[in-house]
Amino acid sequence: MKVLIAGRGEIALRIIRACKDLGLETVAVYSEADAKSLHVALADEALCIGKAHPQDSYLKIPAILSACEITGADAIHPGYGFLSESSSFASICESCGITFIGPNHKSISLLGDKANAKEIAKKVKCPIILGSEGVVPDIDSGLKIAKKLGFPVYIKAAGGGGGKGIRIAFSDNDFTKKFVSAQAEAGVVFNNSDVYLEKVIKNPRHIEVQIVGDKFGNYVHLGERDCSIQRRRQKLIEEAFSPKITPVIRKKIGQAAINVVKAAGYSSVGTVEFLLDENFNFYFMEVNTRIQVEHPITEEISGIDLVKEQIKIAQNKKLSYKQKDIFFKGHCFEFRINAEDPENNFSPSPGKLEQYFVPGGPNIRIDGACYQGYEISPFYDSLIAKLIVKGKDRKEAIDTSKRALREFHIEGIKSTIQFYLQLLEDKKFVAGDYSVNYIDEHFFKEKN
Repeated sequence: MKVLIAGRGEIALRIIRACKDLGLETVAVYSEADAKSLHVALADEALCIGKAHPQDSYLKIPAILSACEITGADAIHPGYGFLSESSSFASICESCGITFIGPNHKSISLLGDKANAKEIAKKVKCPIILGSEGVVPDIDSGLKIAKKLGFPVYIKAAGGGGGKGIRIAFSDNDFTKKFVSAQAEAGVVFNNSDVYLEKVIKNPRHIEVQIVGDKFGNYVHLGERDCSIQRRRQKLIEEAFSPKITPVIRKKIGQAAINVVKAAGYSSVGTVEFLLDENFNFYFMEVNTRIQVEHPITEEISGIDLVKEQIKIAQNKKLSYKQKDIFFKGHCFEFRINAEDPENNFSPSPGKLEQYFVPGGPNIRIDGACYQGYEISPFYDSLIAKLIVKGKDRKEAIDTSKRALREFHIEGIKSTIQFYLQLLEDKKFVAGDYSVNYIDEHFFKEKN
């Protein structure tokens, strides 16, 4: 197998490393803006496929397929973002005889539509959030459903993800405007303007369960990640385990996640996302049919390399373990070190890394693709690196995180490092007492 990586940044580098460990050749594709990126330098081969804008490069399917033909690559790993959850791209790869390192296109299509995924969860008796029965066709129908559910309600993009295409309506008068804006954003971002409704759960936690399933019907879950520390629905810090999930709930939510993906005929690594209410009841939210940004913390507590597992499953290999073989050790945090200015509403801060020094020592891992002198491009996401910190328990992990963040030195651009150091001194965070609304409502007042 020769693997072409249809992505960029730290995940492209992460995939290259996994492939090298497995003895596989790699091909990097890159935009003109990424010519000096590490994934380009470290792959066995590299081809430029277009200009900086993603539509002219990383989203340009003919260029990616041409790169496969030129280099002889017979497999594509999509990473995350870009084409990673495109059922049409997966289908094209399949029809061309190229191995798509991920689930088959039918599973992506089935679970990628949030309304359909919710119906699957309902069929396997996984708790779901009250809402519309599938897609809402128009404003009048939506308003009737919203009144029945009771305000506030979420208006969500059926083909959405990443916090896009979501609005909250608080009243009848508010509903029309929010419905139209959610549809408009969904149409632009996902090329699908369909939306559905869900009842708002008060102060929930965002819990996601990592699953792994092969092509022979074998499935395991690797515990949960708590992704509730968010800014405008964009994750900032993730931890495994959640400070509020008990072993009993972990077993239940893990089995619920497996039931959903099994019913969809899913085979690969994937993430089933839930909301946890204040009474510790969990509700299905969606399935991410790709590797997650935050996958390293699951790797650290489980000892399982998720990217290698993805590749092995794509090679038609069976899982080498069962649920009874899975053991967890320690507590782990991931901090997304972003090129953003927390003092200016987390606005992007692209530019040159004049100085760049990463922390080290026991229990610290850096997943990144930057170096001193590297230019953070305004064309892509603002992620500089992921700081992953492990401890024997949550307290030790927090203490080690403080040391690591103080050691992490960046000059030339703004970053989220100091914000995280402030947060680690916050009593509620230290106690694990937070929800998805915590940063926006209590710790950082949004400047309008």
